[in-house]
Amino acid sequence: MSDSILRDKSKDFAKQVVELCREVKKEKRESVLTNQLLRSGTSIGANIYEAQYAQGTKDFISKFEIALKECPESEYWIELLFETGYIDQNAHKSLKNECGAIRRMLISSITTIKENQSDK
Repeated sequence: MSDSILRDKSKDFAKQVVELCREVKKEKRESVLTNQLLRSGTSIGANIYEAQYAQGTKDFISKFEIALKECPESEYWIELLFETGYIDQNAHKSLKNECGAIRRMLISSITTIKENQSDK
């Protein structure tokens, strides 16, 4: 799987998170949960982008692992926003599916890199 696909997906996810949080803040005046989601949801892509300029394989893996750790946190905030009535089921399902897809891509990429590294 190409890193550019992962970068594109993570950036698209970040934009969706920004839009959702902007709407929730404006319409429902909620900022505690949305600020948390903004941090974790945009951090995924930021770490994937930063990995492009890693100082070696270990640094690259570390950036991807940080991005991976942000995925379940983002999923948690999305779930909490849904369960407290701030977002509807469509937004919840869409964002969780996108985040899950990114998480699976990160796991696959990290696994492949580690396997390739141990083959050397």
